[in-house]
Amino acid sequence: MSSVAVLTQESFNEHRSGLLPEKKGEEEDALPTYKDAFPPLPEKAASPESTQETSNAWTAKIRPIKSSIITQVFHVPLEERKYKDINQFGEGDQAKVCVDIMHKTGAHLELSLAKDQGLSIMVSGKLDAVMKARKEIVSRLQTQASATVAIPKEHHRFVIGKNGEKLQELELKTATKIQIPRPDDTSNQIKISGTREGLEKAKHEILLISAEQDKRAVERVNIDKVYHPFITGAYNKLVGEMTQETGARINVPPPSVNKTEIVITGEKEQVAIAVAMIKKIYEEKANSYTVSSVTAPSWLHRFIIGKKGQNLAKITQQMPKVHIEFTEGEDKITLEGPTKDVQIVQGQIEAIVIDLVNRMDYAEISVDPKFHRHLIGKGGANINRIKELHKVTVRIPPDNEKSTLIRIEGDPLGVQEAKNELLELASRMENERTKDLIIEQRFHRAIIGQKGERIKEVRDKFPEVIINFPDPAQKSDIVQLRGPRTEVEKCSKFMQKIVAEMVENSFSVSVPIFKQFHRNIIGKGGSNIKKIREETNTKIDLPAENNNSEMIIITGKKANCEAARVRILAIQKELANIAEMEVSIPSKLHNSLIGSKGRLVRAIMEECGGVHIHFPTEGSGIDKVTIRGPVDEVEKAKQQLLALAEEKQTKSHTAELQAKPEYHKFLIGKGGANIRKVRDSTGARIIFPTAEDKDQELITVVGTEEAVREAQRELEELIKGLENVVEDTMIVDPKHHRYFVARRGQVLRDLADEYGGVMVSFPRTGTLSDKVTLKGAKECVEAAKKRMMEIVEDLDAQVTIECVIAQKFHRSIMGPKGSRIQQITRDHNVQIKFPEPVAPAEAPIQENGEPNDEVKEPVDPNAPKKCDVIVISGRKERCEAAVEALKALVPVTIEVEVPFELHRYIIGQKGSGIRKMMEDYEVNIQVPAPDQQSDIIAITGLESHLDRAKEGLLERVKELQAEQEDRALRSFKLTITVDPKYHPKIIGRKGAVITNIRTEHDVNIQFPEKNDENQDQITITGYEQKAIAARDAIQAIVDELEDMISEDITLDSRVHARIIGARGKGIRKIMDEFKVDLRFPQSGAADPNLVTVTGRPELVDEAIDHLLNLEEEYMADVVENEAKMAYMRPHGGSAAAMDEQRGPSKGFVVREAPWASTNEKAPDMSSSEDFPSFGAPVAAKASPWGPKRF
Repeated sequence: MSSVAVLTQESFNEHRSGLLPEKKGEEEDALPTYKDAFPPLPEKAASPESTQETSNAWTAKIRPIKSSIITQVFHVPLEERKYKDINQFGEGDQAKVCVDIMHKTGAHLELSLAKDQGLSIMVSGKLDAVMKARKEIVSRLQTQASATVAIPKEHHRFVIGKNGEKLQELELKTATKIQIPRPDDTSNQIKISGTREGLEKAKHEILLISAEQDKRAVERVNIDKVYHPFITGAYNKLVGEMTQETGARINVPPPSVNKTEIVITGEKEQVAIAVAMIKKIYEEKANSYTVSSVTAPSWLHRFIIGKKGQNLAKITQQMPKVHIEFTEGEDKITLEGPTKDVQIVQGQIEAIVIDLVNRMDYAEISVDPKFHRHLIGKGGANINRIKELHKVTVRIPPDNEKSTLIRIEGDPLGVQEAKNELLELASRMENERTKDLIIEQRFHRAIIGQKGERIKEVRDKFPEVIINFPDPAQKSDIVQLRGPRTEVEKCSKFMQKIVAEMVENSFSVSVPIFKQFHRNIIGKGGSNIKKIREETNTKIDLPAENNNSEMIIITGKKANCEAARVRILAIQKELANIAEMEVSIPSKLHNSLIGSKGRLVRAIMEECGGVHIHFPTEGSGIDKVTIRGPVDEVEKAKQQLLALAEEKQTKSHTAELQAKPEYHKFLIGKGGANIRKVRDSTGARIIFPTAEDKDQELITVVGTEEAVREAQRELEELIKGLENVVEDTMIVDPKHHRYFVARRGQVLRDLADEYGGVMVSFPRTGTLSDKVTLKGAKECVEAAKKRMMEIVEDLDAQVTIECVIAQKFHRSIMGPKGSRIQQITRDHNVQIKFPEPVAPAEAPIQENGEPNDEVKEPVDPNAPKKCDVIVISGRKERCEAAVEALKALVPVTIEVEVPFELHRYIIGQKGSGIRKMMEDYEVNIQVPAPDQQSDIIAITGLESHLDRAKEGLLERVKELQAEQEDRALRSFKLTITVDPKYHPKIIGRKGAVITNIRTEHDVNIQFPEKNDENQDQITITGYEQKAIAARDAIQAIVDELEDMISEDITLDSRVHARIIGARGKGIRKIMDEFKVDLRFPQSGAADPNLVTVTGRPELVDEAIDHLLNLEEEYMADVVENEAKMAYMRPHGGSAAAMDEQRGPSKGFVVREAPWASTNEKAPDMSSSEDFPSFGAPVAAKASPWGPKRF
């Protein structure tokens, strides 16, 4: 065995007594440096035991070698062997342990038995694996001994080292297990277990660490924070010089840390010198420097500081050496600086505080955070208004604070008024509710109305309800209502009623009407269609003139739509010999008769003069097919439909042909003559594509196989003939050439479209040739030639006449977008040219002569003005008819006498009334200016419209006069005197009673305002009889109230909440049952147990008995609950006393830590990962107390 220098307990105690300071309390308060608290592991140097070589394998020096694989031999004496059975060497438990160690550490083990029966173990592997294997061998193959060593508790952390590294190194080095008491354990005994040799080594190392720490001293000096800058000096220069001079380490807390303690560490003599220097600086400065404080409520601090620090800046400019410090949450202001300056500043601040306390006040109210944003308002509108109105400041906590407290500061009266207003707003919001209505998005625009007019009416009706429609892009059906509960419910029902009406009015039906009758259904100036719309209350949409559709769509209530449909069909029936017939065809054949995209049935309708054929809805099982149209055509369509159905039932064959679209008209022939001839001769049906079909060249032939084949042959011959291009010429007078080529050749393009793409070439301008060339299919050329001859004949017969109509009427004659003039042009096949408009200022000035001395002809005063002449070109008879049509469109003016006081009602709000009349009657109505005081209203329009407009205006006058008379009758007013104390009862809860009286008697009842002189006067306005009845109803309520009495009873305040119930349900039930009124005391009342009962004497007695019974019943529960709570309260007396003795814990503090000079994050003292406690579950991380032991 090698000899080891061992420090005994006695010698250790002697050594320690010489190094320890005399005062134990001072050592415990020492603030060590980071290196002292967590010393780094020593550099790998020659260990003490290397001075003496031993033959023992346990203490053999491990020499470094270049190879990463090392080999060590360990010897276990017989007396220390755990497994001593010599007969089982190489097998049994000992062998299993060795195999397990090899698996666990990765090292290779070889065992041999020495002559003294000791065990020799050779371990090979990497250094780390060999050291781990050695530890396992010692713990599992060698018997263990244990010992304890006592060192001061404050030295334990130096044994542990940073993150437990020192402790782990000791354990590996000595092959022992070292257990250090927990920080909360008062014991200073460190327990060591292992081999005897390892125990001695471990004890020696631990005592050396403790002895090293005993050499150092720590001193703490408490100096007021204000003097720290004088000790540190500018940029810590002074404290640096002291550190350099004494060699001691001086730790002054930074300004941000509220500590007064300065810690000095180092050798004892050095520490003593540094403390003396620091105290000298302090004593010098303390005599000329003062720290004082002024008491001021913390809420006044910002007023003392002033806006942007203005108030404080005035003081600090005068006394720049005085430092003024405001601490948030504390009711004091700290002043630091020269004694005289501090006294002056203190006096100034105390004067400011006294002044502010006398004229300022604050209040705090509690409001649910969800209402805060509503109190603030959009863009702070509400809160800014309250601030400006009451001259106060209001602090509403931000959302992330989740605080209910709102603070109001300012003038006492303003604070109180602002508080009341905010509480009133909050109370109103608490009564609010939000409701989502499901309304189909298609109705949203209709509910909102044009420019929001319709929804404005709803909002005016329910002003307290906020209505939010979703963004159209969201495709949402949810409309949100928010406001007082009752108003939201009323608004919800009202809007649901509107939607129900819209759903009812959104029924739609399509009516097929022949295109030529659409203008008759519209009527002159839209009179017919307007009349049908008004009388049936429906919306009727007709297709545009350039649209080929014949469907008129009627929208509204189902019954109204049906009535409008009948009337429109009746107009068509009157205008033409229209018949309706029903044909029975099996429903299974309907789809085949309709054909792909309706081609078959459309072909029959076009061939039979445009009859309408209506099939029942698919899947209905109805066999009846309706045919409507002229009598002859209906019969014809019926025969074709039945023949087609018969073909479909027997045998049907289909063939397809291709022909250019421009040939289709010639294949069909004029009036369908060509195609009818083919069909009659073959019996096949020929279907041409419509404008909607994708393939415009496809012609379909349907019929029997033989009929289809024959029809296909004839059609192919016709197509072949059309494809033979010929060229022909004709003579056209050059004076007519311009007509054909004008407007970029529009007439020629029309000819090409109508006659199979025939090309017409006119000679160049200036050649004086009259020869025109036509090129195309023979039949097309012939037809185009014939049509051009007709046009030339018309042009030769064309005349031009003038129609004189005053320029001021031209705009009216043209109609909207020139629609009226276009209609006349189409009806009479003429051309109409209006003159350029001339402003009155541009009229020629009559002069006697011109500058060039030319004499003008005298102007005929009866000659028409050039700007009034409309030129019409066409055949003479057509031009004359067009002139008559134009003159019929000249507006006429009549005058109607209407009392001046009714004019503003006729005009309506923003002119809506008069605008509606002008639209309905298609006239212009001119009301004289108010300053003229005239009764004459002028109506201008077509003669046919004037009578209706005049009748409508006079009818409106009668309505207004009747309304005036009714208003006079409704304006009867009477007053009733009622004691103000009864007003709340007359109004009722949420105005229920007074609203019922108003509704029942149809009157307006006005209560006095707060500042009215006559607070007992209630005014009733309405019809005389109804106003008297309403007065009697109010008087009856007052009589009943006067018979009532009020009694005060004492109910324990602890049962009030139980009696009132959730949301007042309990108290309402009592009041409804006994017909009494109950008033509970407000919070802060002088007598919190006093309850007032008001009602009829007999009912009051019954209610009081009931309340006293409830009190007795509830008090038993209250007493029982309080008894239970007494046992459930934690007994914190002893713990509190203990905490008081200990004083506030400052935690574990070190100086010169690595994170102080770098950007690293300091360890979290509250984190169980950075500073875990024994026994607490921790995440898998290196523990500062060493590896876990189980």
